[in-house]
Amino acid sequence: MRSRQLGVRRFSAWLAEEEEIDRDELLGLKPPKLDHKVVERLSDEQCRALIQACGGKAFRERRDEAIVRFMLEAIVRAGEVVDMTVSGIDLAHGSAVIRGKGRKGRVVPFGPQTGRAIDRYLRLRKAHRLADTDQLWLGDRGKGFTYYGLHSALKYRAELAGIEGFHPHLTRHTAAQRWLSAKGSEGGLMTVAGWTRRDMLDRYTQATAAERAAAEARGLNLGDFGS
Repeated sequence: MRSRQLGVRRFSAWLAEEEEIDRDELLGLKPPKLDHKVVERLSDEQCRALIQACGGKAFRERRDEAIVRFMLEAIVRAGEVVDMTVSGIDLAHGSAVIRGKGRKGRVVPFGPQTGRAIDRYLRLRKAHRLADTDQLWLGDRGKGFTYYGLHSALKYRAELAGIEGFHPHLTRHTAAQRWLSAKGSEGGLMTVAGWTRRDMLDRYTQATAAERAAAEARGLNLGDFGS
């Protein structure tokens, strides 16, 4: 929206300079204030339900649990998850190499529970027909794993968990907002999420801004005057 307005303003200024019009009518025009779309998140109860919906010891269940845990923690895009590699996983240090937009690489951390889930999946993965490939996530029935496969797997688990209106990007929203709710730094969040612009941080976190502000106000206790 802002870039389009800037283009129109430049064109109007050029017309005035070339004397195609008497004066620049757009001179001094201020950009409109845009409403920010509130980004939804999953509740902690829904997160637990989504993980529990992956319960089981079969290949598909182990894979889906590892994916769900990773996505709820690592603040990654669905497409980045599909592109993950076995060689990019470091279980000893709890980290994974992620290739983001423009193939820019970054390292994202994950905790012990996610690491255990990935380790369990990797052990079953060794028996897969495509085990020698570097693609981390593989399909059940001896096939590869695509974005469509990821979307279908997550949608199925969400239905089992009773979560309506689920889409994969909800996990990224949720992970970002849980990071801030746990008092993680904004700079750290931007690094892990792969954001280079502050407006992306604001967009993802405003859904819990009131909640975090209330918690901060309670901690400040500004109404305490000692009597």
